[in-house]
Amino acid sequence: MEGNQPRLPQKSSSFTASRDEKHHEIDRNLSLGSLKLEQYGKRVTHGVDTIEEEETEEKPIAGNAEEPRASFFFVSENIDVFLTVLLSVEEDGRDESREPPDIPEPTVERFVTLLEKEIGRYESGEAKWCSDNDEFPLLDAIGRVSKLTVAVTRFSSDTRYNQAMNRAGGVLHHAMCFLEDEFHSLLQDPRAKHDAGSISLKAKRQPSFSLNHDPDRSVRPSSESISGESRPPYPPETVERLHGIADAMISAGYDIECCQLFAIARHNAFEAGLPSLGFDKVSIEDVLKRAWDSLQSEIATWIKAFRHTITASFAAERDLCEAVFAGHPAVSDRLFRRFARGATVQLITFAEAVSITKRSAEKLFKVLDIYEALRDVTPAVDALLPEGAEQDESSIIADPKAEIASVRCRLGEAAVGIFCELESSIKADSSKTPVPGGAVHPLTRYVMNYLKYACEYKNTLEQVFKEHKHSEKTSSCAADGEAARGGGNGRNGSNGEGHNPFAAQLMEAMNLLHSNLESKSRLYKDQALCNIFLMNNGRYIAKKVKGSPEIHQLLGETWYRKRSSELRQYHKNYQRETWSRVLACLRDDGLQAKGSVAKPVLKERFKSFNAMIEETHKAQSSWVVSDEQLQSELRVSVSAVVVPAYRSFLGRFSQYLDPGRQTEKYIKFGPDDLETLIDELFDGNPSSTASKRRP
Repeated sequence: MEGNQPRLPQKSSSFTASRDEKHHEIDRNLSLGSLKLEQYGKRVTHGVDTIEEEETEEKPIAGNAEEPRASFFFVSENIDVFLTVLLSVEEDGRDESREPPDIPEPTVERFVTLLEKEIGRYESGEAKWCSDNDEFPLLDAIGRVSKLTVAVTRFSSDTRYNQAMNRAGGVLHHAMCFLEDEFHSLLQDPRAKHDAGSISLKAKRQPSFSLNHDPDRSVRPSSESISGESRPPYPPETVERLHGIADAMISAGYDIECCQLFAIARHNAFEAGLPSLGFDKVSIEDVLKRAWDSLQSEIATWIKAFRHTITASFAAERDLCEAVFAGHPAVSDRLFRRFARGATVQLITFAEAVSITKRSAEKLFKVLDIYEALRDVTPAVDALLPEGAEQDESSIIADPKAEIASVRCRLGEAAVGIFCELESSIKADSSKTPVPGGAVHPLTRYVMNYLKYACEYKNTLEQVFKEHKHSEKTSSCAADGEAARGGGNGRNGSNGEGHNPFAAQLMEAMNLLHSNLESKSRLYKDQALCNIFLMNNGRYIAKKVKGSPEIHQLLGETWYRKRSSELRQYHKNYQRETWSRVLACLRDDGLQAKGSVAKPVLKERFKSFNAMIEETHKAQSSWVVSDEQLQSELRVSVSAVVVPAYRSFLGRFSQYLDPGRQTEKYIKFGPDDLETLIDELFDGNPSSTASKRRP
């Protein structure tokens, strides 16, 4: 007996091939409606184990198109009765004395034949599904044949059920192929407003569960527009129809085919929509080959696309999954997670590629932009993908949250490494050529502008250094700078909870810059110019720190006061080196001899003063003090010391020179002339000394 057991038709059977030969390739309308059936006279009586049905031979009546539908309605009710009896027998299955009921083979055959013919009418385009909610929808009929197949299969050991089991199973497979085509069509055309009164022709598609299906085939939908608005991908009526089909397929045991079709269609729709955000799919190799200048604009576009995907597209996709697979939360969650994984990997590849590009200082800001984008979407991802939900262990793709966290970590490590390499850049600048005129050194401008822009990311960099600094093994990072603890405020210099690794790193960079500048100042042979160089660079640094609240906060007020004090000392050193010798010519010492003024000594004093003024003017007018405030402070301080002393000297000793020729020879400058010459210092324009004396 066991060898004669019939085999239940499988999902992948040759039935599909025979169905495709029977029905030529044409389209059908996409709307799910109902069969318009009218009540047809019937009489059914049944007992516990048998069903007696009044059989009337079908005699087709010419022109009566409603009779087959009426028969369909009639036999459907009989099938329901039969299913009720089978269910009662199954519930009382422990009573071995009860025999399975006789199967009403004519009724079953008529039901499946009529259903098959009805499906064929839709496939051929002869009929269409309406959007009306009639009292007997086709999906109910398909659900009935599914229940019938399951019910009779439970009695497969009874040979009386073999024919009905095979016949119902074949029609069920036919119905699933039909539903899969409809499901595919609805998914393939997002946002389309389907007209229930029109017939849309479409090419036949090989069902995913047919014998010759390609497991890697892609369902390529039309390009789905992903705009900044979080619009649902399909209109409500389409979602409702998708839900009806999905529910029917899952109930019939075709959940794998249904889910596979949905997942592929939605992933392809996502890929097709990316260009509308300005972002195209790229590989890691493509990113690594591109010049950084061309990547910068793409990074900005990627950030917009990534934020939109997480905050808008994910939410819309989750709503879609929950609506289409309502009543099947596990399926809905699994499909959404699969979509989220695919979309995340699709986008995160770009960020991962940026994290492994060759490190250079100019990349820091874009790396931080991407880091912030990944960090800022984390709460949204956590909300959309809560912990504890069922995971798809068969997936080879990592969890989206883990993938985002991993790439974010690599970007954090890259940012720490790039910033720490600033110290190497400062140390490596060991040029032996002094900057002309003692102007601000290019290294100073570069470092301070770099730090100014970097500290606009202050909060992010503090987070990055706290979370990822330990993974970067740079000597300067490891040291944290003893100078940082000595020069900064207590908050940054302390260990423990208040310790700020980024502030310490910034302090170390500033101290290295200061040391480098002091070393470069020794390249000047003129000590006065050495101090002008230190003043120029020190004032530039101080202004940048004062102009950036972030840098000022990180370095602390103690550091700022210390640098300001150093600037004042450079100023005093300059005055001492340049003008102390000039002022020595205006002292009274040595001019008196035996109670009278020694004219030769006086004449020599005036000659020395004139020579020093001319020499100083010639040299220091070419020196550069680009900061107007510092330039004014220097001129005013020099004038305040030199001009009054010179005016007093003239008032006391000019009378000892003979008027006329002798006076013009030794007194070349008046007090106002001297003040004018001082005001020409530090312009960066060398000029010959004007030796005219005011009358």
